[in-house]
Order: sequence, then C-alpha cells, then structure tokens
Amino acid sequence: MEEGQVVTIPIRKLGINGEGVGHVQKKVVFVEGAIPGEEVQVRIGHVEDRFAYGELMKVVKRSPYRVEPECPVYDRCGGCTIQHIHKRFQARLKREQIEESFRRYTSLTEIPIEPTIRMQDPWKYRNKAQLPVKQLGRKVVMGLYTADSNHLVDASECKVHHPKLNDILERCRKVVERLRIPVVDGGKRSKGIRHLVARIGFRTDEVQLVIVSSIRQLEQEAQLVDEIRKRVPELVSIVYNWNPEDTSLVFGEETRVLWGEEKLQDRLGDYMFNLSARAFYQLNPQQTEVLYDQVKKVASLTGTETVIDAYCGVGTIGIWLAADAKKVMGIESIEEAVADARENAEINEVDNIEFHYGQAEELIPSWVDQGLRPDVIVVDPPRAGLGQVMVDTLCEVKVPRFIYVSCNPATLAKDSEQLLKAGYELENIIPVDLFPQTAHIEAVCRFVYKK
Repeated sequence: MEEGQVVTIPIRKLGINGEGVGHVQKKVVFVEGAIPGEEVQVRIGHVEDRFAYGELMKVVKRSPYRVEPECPVYDRCGGCTIQHIHKRFQARLKREQIEESFRRYTSLTEIPIEPTIRMQDPWKYRNKAQLPVKQLGRKVVMGLYTADSNHLVDASECKVHHPKLNDILERCRKVVERLRIPVVDGGKRSKGIRHLVARIGFRTDEVQLVIVSSIRQLEQEAQLVDEIRKRVPELVSIVYNWNPEDTSLVFGEETRVLWGEEKLQDRLGDYMFNLSARAFYQLNPQQTEVLYDQVKKVASLTGTETVIDAYCGVGTIGIWLAADAKKVMGIESIEEAVADARENAEINEVDNIEFHYGQAEELIPSWVDQGLRPDVIVVDPPRAGLGQVMVDTLCEVKVPRFIYVSCNPATLAKDSEQLLKAGYELENIIPVDLFPQTAHIEAVCRFVYKK
C-alpha cells in the first residue's frame, strides 16, 4: 500500500473517533465520514506498519442510515464526528463498540449488554461551551480547531450546545474585540485570553462565564466586566481563570470571581447542585438523570447498605443514591470539588452522606483495615479508567456489588478482565448515549463478587 493509491473498500465497523474502519491487504484503514455497511472509494494518505488513513473520495454503496448533517461546518469543525449517521444507527454502532472491546480484551464468551438508551431529540443538549479565541489582525475569532491544525472554525451556531450559550459567547467575543483586550494570536510570545467558557443550568437558567487567560490579571479587567454585564445581563457570575501553561488543558489552577456568585446552581431530578467554575458536571443533564437512574437500578439498594462513591466529584451520584442507602461515603481527589459536594449534601438536606478528600485506592483499604465493610462501591473514573492500583484495591476488598460507570469502552473492558479473574461476575452492561452526534458512549456495569 502506498500513499496516493486509490482503492475501493467495504467499511466493517465504526472506529473510536467516529471514522469508518475497513481493510486493504490485511491492513486497517481509517476513513473519516464512512459508515459501516458502505463500500467506499478512498485515496490512501498516511501509512503506518499496521494501519493507514484514507480520504473518502466517493461512496460506491450508500448506507440507508446516511443522513445530511444539520451543522453547516460539520465537515470542518471536528466536534461531532458522526452527525452524518441516523440517530438509531448511531445507538446501535455505539453498543457494538462496547461489545467489540469486551470481545477483544476479556475472556467472556457471552456479553450481557442491553440496547443503548438514546435521546429522542439528540440536539441542544450540552450545558457547557468552551471555545478557543484567537487574535487575527484587529479581529477576535472564536470557534473550534480543525483536527491537527491551528485553524479555528466558527462554531457560533453549534447544534449541540444549549442555544443560549452560542448567543452569550458571541456577545462576549464582541466585547473582547471592541475593547481590544489582549487575546492569544498563536505566536510564541503571545499572551492574553485563550478561551471563553459558558455553562448554563438547564433547570435554573443561570449562566456563568469563565474567562481563561495566560495573563494573571488584565489591565482592563474592570472595564471588561462592566461591559460584559451591560451586554450580557443574564449572567449570574463572571469568573477569571489563569492558565499560563502550554497545554491542551483549558483550565489552570488559579480561579477568582470577578463579579457575581461564586457558584452556578442547577437541578438534577429532585436535587439542587452548586457548581464551582472548574467542577466536573456531566454535560448532558437530561441523559445524566437517565444515567444515574440506571446506576440506582443496578445498585439494588434496600436501605441497609454502606455505599462508597469513588471519584465522587461534586457528589451527584452519591446524593442520588443516598435516599436508598444506610450510609454513603464519597471520595474525591480535588479539594474544591469536595467542598462543593459537602455543600450540595447540605442544601439537599442529605444527612447520611459524607465526603472525604484523598485517593480512593488509599482511603478504601485504610477504611477496610479499620473494620469498614462496604456493600456497594460505585466508580465513575476519567477516560483512562481505574488505574492498576484501584483495580488491585477492588480485587483485594471483594465488595459484594461493584458499579462501574465508564466513558471509555476499551479501558472498561481491560479493567473488567482483571475483575473477572479476581472472582467478580459481570451481570449486565447498559449503554447510555450522553453525547449524540459524537462517537462517545457511556456505560453502566454491574459486577457481583462470587468467590
């Protein structure tokens, strides 16, 4: 296989980034924009030893699930990678991604997976928009970077953002441009605003703006705040985050409130949550309620259990489960989030829950050594999965019921294989689509200890 070669290939499955996956001469070929079941003509691009990338030239055999993307910049933005696939087929393909990961990384012959729980209206669901900004001459541009480039595509009409976020960020961008506030320009010595971030409470309608900058304090800070308040009166707070590092991470470690409330409020189900600017909070509130209800279902609580909520964040899952448990103990490694979690328990009058600052893999063995015997452990780790130390901890503790909430099928399957070998049995996997139009999928898994 050579670069520039044109071949026609059948697409067998969906890749983890939403690309179609086929084979040429036993080599995997990733084709952006292709759909499983299609036959496509591609031009081979970059070639590695085991795989290659192909540019879609022509759809020879069209999938009945191919649809016209609603977003006008879909092919350039790179945010929603499968908007060209019908929503029902998206749900099926995401379920198949989980199945394939378990076939690849576990010894299971039968995979107990349920159909994907999807959104009926898979648009306008994101409660947070964080858009890079860049100075181009006298103009400030805002959008999303195209893949592998420093080119910003205007995403001001994003179809998956809550509509108010698009409008609010655009008004803020205009204020920054009008006042000539320093904005990064991509040069090596460039300093200034890097991102504009807005988060909205779907139930409360409260909106918080976060200005992320490489400069610790802007000279025109007071003027900027006054003008934003005038142009965007619906804001409840304006927060400044300092991130001087050359990193892909949006937020830095130092945050201060420029005006208004320190925290945003939002409601999930029957519970109200206070959210600091950097606090983790699921991006799709409607499906988050569905996700947490599935966690509650598989936890099968009777009111007598002691539950550990590891990676508890601002306490959302633990508080969701507390009414059906005897006691809930949350663990979180970010102090700011622990403070939010304690406050959230207080405002919701949940008195059978406590939150601890630290690492779950250190605190859980310590508690067990002190005589604690948890009945249920719930984890919702980052995409990297549990990590070996946490897996070892679970294998040692042998909790009767273990609930794993995952956003990465590959790390979920790899962690699961180790739990299976240690005596846990996987009873069911429930895929929940929190991110329609993208290749991401959440899953709720119930393990029980059998040995």
